[in-house]
Amino acid sequence: GEGLMLSRLAEELYWHGRYLERAEGLARLVNVNAHLNLDLPSGIAPGWEPLVRITGNSEHFRELFDEASERNVARYLIGDDRNPGSIRSSLEYARGNMRAARDLLPREVWERMNALYLDCDESMSGTLSKRKRHDVLNGMILGCQQITGMLDATMSRDFAYDFMLLGRFLERADTTTRILDVRADDLLGETDALAPFESIQWMSVLKSLTAYQMYRRHVRTRVLGTDVLKFLMRDRQLPRSVMFCLDALAVLLEDLPGDDDTALRATVSLMRRVDGTRMAKLRGEPLSEFLDGLQVELAAIAQRIAQTWFLRD
Repeated sequence: GEGLMLSRLAEELYWHGRYLERAEGLARLVNVNAHLNLDLPSGIAPGWEPLVRITGNSEHFRELFDEASERNVARYLIGDDRNPGSIRSSLEYARGNMRAARDLLPREVWERMNALYLDCDESMSGTLSKRKRHDVLNGMILGCQQITGMLDATMSRDFAYDFMLLGRFLERADTTTRILDVRADDLLGETDALAPFESIQWMSVLKSLTAYQMYRRHVRTRVLGTDVLKFLMRDRQLPRSVMFCLDALAVLLEDLPGDDDTALRATVSLMRRVDGTRMAKLRGEPLSEFLDGLQVELAAIAQRIAQTWFLRD
């Protein structure tokens, strides 16, 4: 009875954490890509196709649209109800998961989530002008941060809270690797044409993670590719770095009930891998492979979490 109930609610909260973080990460990706395309000369600008590739939806996108124009990609990623991975869909799932577990949460948080979903449902349908799109996405990022902040300030630090964080940090590590991945091809390629623009591109990566000021403060004033990569992969103090997220996961996994530690072991071994990889050697293709490998391992950790706590006969 109660154990099953709890594992079902734990699963809802875990997915709430994932979907809310996913919606926010996707909004950041769209906004940063727009800025980047404005900042770079047209021959060098990455365009919009990489965003579809990074979310892993290329085939589905091609069934629906003829070309990966800004208009089509933005529509597909933001409000298209045919795309189960869109920002709007992610918010809908985040709200559904929270609703199922809302008895475990402060009522205000549920009301805020509901309001955020309803606002976005309305403002994200159809095709948005660039100006409107930027405002809608920014508002949504702030809305997600508000919910995260409210939970942080009001929720008891119990297992319910832990499972939500588990989802958040797994998704966040994945999002950071994807944001790096969308730029990996362009950024550390061998082309000389890009050289003068490289720091603009790395700046945009930092800004998409709200990490630019922290980079300047903790690393150096110049924006250099290898340093940015190290900072976003390995910095133990930056809340969006891959290492910070893995560290948080390991602490959570250590505390959760149950005697199966396969998820914890997988997390620790991934931390070793991130720590032991020489970032300076990663350029272009090897960087892409490294990031893809991380995404595969993060998915395997998610699978182990599901098997340990959620899967029932």
